[in-house]
Amino acid sequence: MRARGSKRLQSAMEYLMTYGWAILIIAVVLGALFQLGVFNAGTFAPHAPPGACQVLRPNGPNTATYVNLEGVCSGELPQYVAQFNGGADVVVSSTGAFPSGANPRTVTGWFLSTSSSLPSSGEMLFFYGTTCTTCAFAGWIGNGCSNPTYSVVLDTWGCTDVSATQTGPNTWTFFADVYDGSNKIEYVGLSGRVYSASVANTISTTSQTSFDIATGGGNPYLTGFIANIQVYNTSLTSSEVNALYVEGIGGAPIKLDNLVGWWPLNGNANDYSGNNNNGVPSGVSYTNQWVSGYTPP
Repeated sequence: MRARGSKRLQSAMEYLMTYGWAILIIAVVLGALFQLGVFNAGTFAPHAPPGACQVLRPNGPNTATYVNLEGVCSGELPQYVAQFNGGADVVVSSTGAFPSGANPRTVTGWFLSTSSSLPSSGEMLFFYGTTCTTCAFAGWIGNGCSNPTYSVVLDTWGCTDVSATQTGPNTWTFFADVYDGSNKIEYVGLSGRVYSASVANTISTTSQTSFDIATGGGNPYLTGFIANIQVYNTSLTSSEVNALYVEGIGGAPIKLDNLVGWWPLNGNANDYSGNNNNGVPSGVSYTNQWVSGYTPP
């Protein structure tokens, strides 16, 4: 019996000696794939190609009669997002349809900063209007005023920040900057919920010079990624902002009658709102290596 038991033990040892390295290598490979997010369910989600969904305006740009969405608009992840290296931007010079003066407006989008530390003046997400102190409408991330590092700030003069959120670097974050005619409201979507902050401040003289993505008005460029920028000539409600966040990074616009610009940045800087406000990229690249840093709402 002892001899038979010894033979079994010997056979087991020989098996481990023969296949042990293979088992160890497989375990290491599986661990690496898990760390890279290969087994993340989002990785296997459908990836919409550029232009898969766009707005159709049968009566031409800047019209709202019979406006509708066409294509696959079911909230798929984008195939690409725009990557900015700290000196790149997208400029839209044809902004005649954008709200001016004290008219309501909303700008929404998604961003991820890769900066290990932000400059004292922050980094821009978008900017439009003149460069005067109280004329521009802008969104940026910074660590000035009372806001924590990487919080999202509505504008360069009111310092309205959503202090409950600290996005940190390498975190995909939703933002919506809203002006309703008397109040500026900042929304930030992060970790499954939407935070907000507001301040009373009238915008009286905003004019259209250009709409800049990732910089503007001589302000610092963003280093990181931006996706799905939408501009409306109305102030979206909190429930509408939340609905956009829940749609996710590839979500389609809402309130199409009020949509004046839509740049998915899914491989190009074209305007998919049907208003022909195509952007001109400078130094921008498009990458599909972004999904592992994204957490669906």
